[in-house]
Amino acid sequence: MKFTTIYSGENTIELHNSMLGKETVKVNDEIVSSKYSITGTEHTFSVTENGETQEGRIVTGFSPHGVVFDYYQNGKPIVVSEKGGCLVFLIIFLVFVVIGFMGSSIWG
Repeated sequence: MKFTTIYSGENTIELHNSMLGKETVKVNDEIVSSKYSITGTEHTFSVTENGETQEGRIVTGFSPHGVVFDYYQNGKPIVVSEKGGCLVFLIIFLVFVVIGFMGSSIWG
């Protein structure tokens, strides 16, 4: 499913993700990067703006608000998501997983 669309100059950049953790980046409907990830990853690719090739980079991850992403073009931030509390979110998630595992082994 499509997660987001970024309109950058003459380019349309789309970030897709699947329930199985596959992230796909498309530039003008052409796949330029595809990776599997559960906790987030980094996609690097090229985009052409005004006849010049530029480096695009999308970094995905999690925050207390859900899935987040940042988009950089030639190292400059274009889209930056709020990430505050990501470590806290991860710790809380791990605590619940451990409690769930311990609870199922005690009761089951």
